[in-house]
Amino acid sequence: MPTIFSRIVSGEIPADIVHQDELVTAFRDVSPAAPTHILIVPNQEISGVDALEDSQAQVAGRMILVARDLARQEGVAAGGYRLIINCGPDGGQEVMHLHMHLVGGRPLGPMLSRG
Repeated sequence: MPTIFSRIVSGEIPADIVHQDELVTAFRDVSPAAPTHILIVPNQEISGVDALEDSQAQVAGRMILVARDLARQEGVAAGGYRLIINCGPDGGQEVMHLHMHLVGGRPLGPMLSRG
C-alpha cells in the first residue's frame, strides 16, 4: 500500500509542491507548525532513516541540499531554520516514509523541553 507521501509524489493526491526532481519532492505541510513548513521526501518509498541503505546516500544528501535551497527561497536562511527528521514511534514519526521538515520564519525556541 503506497504511503500518502508516495501518492503526493505521483500526483494522485494534490499538494502545494515547491520542488520536484528525480530524487526528491518537497511540498508545503497542510498543518504548518511555523510560517514556513515544508516536507521533503524521497520519491522512492523508504520507511525511515533506519531503512536507508548506503547506496541511497545520494537521496539523503539531496534532501539536505534541497532543504538549504528552499530555506533561501523562502527567505528564512538568514534568520535560521530547523530541519527535523523523526525516526520511529518514539521519535514522533507519523508517516512511515522518510521525510524531513523544514520549519522557520519565527523563533523556534529550544529543540526539546528539558525535564
